[in-house]
Amino acid sequence: MINEIKQDAQERMKKTLEALDHAFAKIRTGRAHPSILDGVMVSYYGADTPLRQLANVVAEDSRTLALTVFDKSMIQAVEKAIMTSDLGLNPATAGTTIRVPMPALTEETRKGYTRQARAEAENARVAIRNIRRDALAQLKDLVKEKEISEDDERRGQDEVQKITDKFVAEIDKALENKEADLMAV
Repeated sequence: MINEIKQDAQERMKKTLEALDHAFAKIRTGRAHPSILDGVMVSYYGADTPLRQLANVVAEDSRTLALTVFDKSMIQAVEKAIMTSDLGLNPATAGTTIRVPMPALTEETRKGYTRQARAEAENARVAIRNIRRDALAQLKDLVKEKEISEDDERRGQDEVQKITDKFVAEIDKALENKEADLMAV
């Protein structure tokens, strides 16, 4: 019983950490990284389609992304979708390749992105604590139903807390790495 609760909590916490990594990938750093364009949607014959499904995105160098669009008739639509996204990018088309130069981040935008990263990390911490709360409530229910003893509950609580502490530490480490990335000039 207790092991199932711990396992469930751990799996949910892993998903929270993956969601945080995904959120961090969308926050732009000074370097070009293909995941920056993950959130861009292109109108492909009337349906909003992720850019990744319409083009191959690679980091040409540390400041430029290069896109090779699979359907040549969609080059203009892809370029427009990148421009209208809230990323502040200005693509340039050269034949069949779209190049997206990454503008250098100003100190102000770096601080804004750092605030955004901290907010995402805090949301992840809250989610982790909510998962812990759910696991502890499940343990209390087992005690009420006399399926486990109070000593088992206490041991279970300690183990859930250790798991929680481990994931919060991983969130803090991920935030530290992202902040270092953002502040690197």
